Amino acid sequence: MANIKSAEKQNRKMIKNRARNRAAMSALRTAVKKARTAVDGKAADAAALVKAAISTVDKAVSKGILKKQTASRYVSRLASRGN
Repeated sequence: MANIKSAEKQNRKMIKNRARNRAAMSALRTAVKKARTAVDGKAADAAALVKAAISTVDKAVSKGILKKQTASRYVSRLASRGN
């Protein structure tokens, strides 16, 4: 337990940030999973889902949730799966 006022505030910030980051990662994983299943199942809207997943990955990078190289790997694998 934090004894210093600034440490208590930092703990409150950390809890909020962790919740935000977990929600963003969950949304990212869902989008990527939907895109993968659509491509594997040869769905009609596969291209749109892949585009949405790539957009979600790029947003995660801009918010600092994913590293750039990790995002690049996700996008590369999605793109190669489509071909």
